[in-house]
Amino acid sequence: MSRPLIAFLVGTAGFIAYVMIVTALADPLVEEHWLLQLLFYALAGVAWVVPVVRLMRWGAGRSGPARPVRRRP
Repeated sequence: MSRPLIAFLVGTAGFIAYVMIVTALADPLVEEHWLLQLLFYALAGVAWVVPVVRLMRWGAGRSGPARPVRRRP
C-alpha cells in the first residue's frame, strides 16, 4: 500500500474514533453551564489539527516542517 492510501485509511478511522470519543465525553456536559460547554467544544474542535497535520506530512513523504520554495528572479 502507498503512503497516501495508508494516511487516508488511518485518518478516516482516527476521525471516526475521535468523533465517537468527543461525543461520549460531551454527553455529560449537556446540563452544565454554557461557558464550560463552549470551552470543551472549542478545545475539541481544534485538538485534532496537530495529529492530522503530522499524518498528512507523513503521507506526503515529508516528516519535518515545510520549507519555503526559493524562486529565482
